[in-house]
Amino acid sequence: MTPKKEKELTYIEKVWHTVAIVALLVVVILIARVAFNVLLMVLSGALIATYFHGLGDLIERNTKMPRRYAMIISVVGSFLIVAGLFYLMGTTIQHQITLLKDTLPHTVNNFKAKLASNPTGQQILDYFSGDNDPDKVVVTVQHFFSTSFGVLGDIYIILFLSIFFTTNPDVYKNGILMLLSDQKKPLGQDIMDRISLSLKGWLKGMLLSMVLLGLLLTTGLSIMGIPAALILALFAGMLKIIPNLGSVIAMIPGVLLALTIGTNTAIIVALIYVVSQTVVSNIVVPIVQNRMINLPPALTIISQVVMGTLSGVLGIILAVPIVAIIVILVDELYVKKLGDAEVIAH
Repeated sequence: MTPKKEKELTYIEKVWHTVAIVALLVVVILIARVAFNVLLMVLSGALIATYFHGLGDLIERNTKMPRRYAMIISVVGSFLIVAGLFYLMGTTIQHQITLLKDTLPHTVNNFKAKLASNPTGQQILDYFSGDNDPDKVVVTVQHFFSTSFGVLGDIYIILFLSIFFTTNPDVYKNGILMLLSDQKKPLGQDIMDRISLSLKGWLKGMLLSMVLLGLLLTTGLSIMGIPAALILALFAGMLKIIPNLGSVIAMIPGVLLALTIGTNTAIIVALIYVVSQTVVSNIVVPIVQNRMINLPPALTIISQVVMGTLSGVLGIILAVPIVAIIVILVDELYVKKLGDAEVIAH
């Protein structure tokens, strides 16, 4: 029997096949991106649960009370402390936000006027100003509200995930171990313990850095008579969670407000930011460096750029713990096995 000739596709059919393949790839990429964002929210919930368990361990170790009550105090106490701080500082914060809102635009206008006084500065203003199309303002407002509601929804999901992970973490750990063979379960347990220890070290460092930086900046800016010193310090403390980039962003409003007082004041304020960041980095980092993976600065910046491109602000915030987890996995699953193989070979 003569073999049948395969029917050749027509040009139209080839085009439709190509379109179908491209469409399938686009769908797969979109699904992967959505799944990646979900994984980031899961990691965020796990980090918050790690904080609750770390605080619960501290309470249990120092008070000798049962684990259950220590965890209740950890979770409820954390929420009460945050709510109490906002309540006690609410009036001050509201007053300083109003002051910042009234002062900052005037400062920005003065800065623009100084830039416009020379040709180079005018070119910079022309580049960033663009045309003031009213439709663009509407689009910007709509984007702001949609983004805000999206962030609030993400926070809502992350908080619920953190509560679930906190109340019964063994269910999820055992679920991961069930996917492994009996021979691999000890390795999986070691990897999870090492990741947990590393994330606890990162959280400890972040919390200490935020509190210490906030205290230093509040003191320094208040001494210099900078308006809204508490708000600026809180802003810088929150941005400390973004390594490298957060410090630069936090400095901008403080220096701009200092320009309303004088150029020398602005220089001193900039030095206060730099010195405060340096002190925090040199005090906190040595405390936690034995608990956290020591990542090279270049790797941290690259990871922030990549994660920011993929998932925005949440990706930038979680870039360091994600890279730390990847480093641990590579070390446990590849580097150590490679070393064991070399030992056996010799």
